[in-house]
Amino acid sequence: MKRYLTSALVVAVLAAAGPASTQTKATAQGVPEIVYTSTPSFLKAPPGENFGEAVGVATNSKGHVFVFMRRDRNRLWEFDATGKFVREIGKDYYGFLFAHSVRVDPQDNIWTVDEGTNLVSKFSPEGKLLMVLGHRPSAAAGLAATRTGANLPDGKYTFCRPTDVGWDLQGNIFVSDGYCNNRVVKYDKNGRYVTQVGSEKPGSGVGEFNLPHGLQVDRQGNVYVADRSNGRYDIFDNNLKPKGMFTNVGVGWTACISTQGDHQYFFASNSNPNGNQPGTWAITGEIYKMELDGRIIGKFGHPSKEHGGFQVVHMMDCRDPNKIVVGEIESWRVQQLNLGAQQPARAY
Repeated sequence: MKRYLTSALVVAVLAAAGPASTQTKATAQGVPEIVYTSTPSFLKAPPGENFGEAVGVATNSKGHVFVFMRRDRNRLWEFDATGKFVREIGKDYYGFLFAHSVRVDPQDNIWTVDEGTNLVSKFSPEGKLLMVLGHRPSAAAGLAATRTGANLPDGKYTFCRPTDVGWDLQGNIFVSDGYCNNRVVKYDKNGRYVTQVGSEKPGSGVGEFNLPHGLQVDRQGNVYVADRSNGRYDIFDNNLKPKGMFTNVGVGWTACISTQGDHQYFFASNSNPNGNQPGTWAITGEIYKMELDGRIIGKFGHPSKEHGGFQVVHMMDCRDPNKIVVGEIESWRVQQLNLGAQQPARAY
């Protein structure tokens, strides 16, 4: 089938952009719909258990699915490729308080980002803790992660409500740090600080962020950041020097780059926000499939509390670009989406 592209997206935009709300409408025009099907209840929770807010989802090289969720306590569950529950990882772990994301690196290590403890944690494929980045606020200091005054200057090895993690082919680590530090930090494979872009102060100019909410790295080492409150995706080279922006696909809620096959695709989520404020369903809810240079291939999805639609897509996994796993907050669910061809009409 013929590939549909749009040239409406200006990739190499390096001009400052004004602040945006969390209800940004995508400005891309004429984008074809991608047919998709949703597999109902493809993950089976353990007996007597239920999913909570599925804020993080990831897959490994075996097709296993990891779900990081907010519940009675943070839970990190692993399922096999058939959806059967395998195990819980990190039960009662000190680094789990308020989950935000989970990622699996090329060696199948499992990484969690917890905005409550301000920690990024690395677990081996067997579930053994290997590395911790950040520092959990001491209990004696109170709930230091939630600030009421001005943000403190950012530190090299401390975070403030971090949101996501990614790696390049050399094993360098990139962390988006996040709700009260508006920056992206680069560490080497051993966790040693290298450089950063942004600061504790929010901004809308080049090299500034207003809530960097998601992050991914392509095979060339370029870093893509979902700059949520600025309503855009910012692109940087491996040394975190600005390269461009994607500005017409709505809110930069989360980002995903496929890893199967020689050709990589970028997926961008214009998710409907928490609480579904009036009017948001009319302008949000879709996910865009794109080339890494910003050309749009198509879009899929729509807001809905019913199965097949989306209710706040907080994170997605796109290891296989034709099989997308989405984690949702307010519907407390994980859906597996099988993408088909580009079509002029919605289908699911």
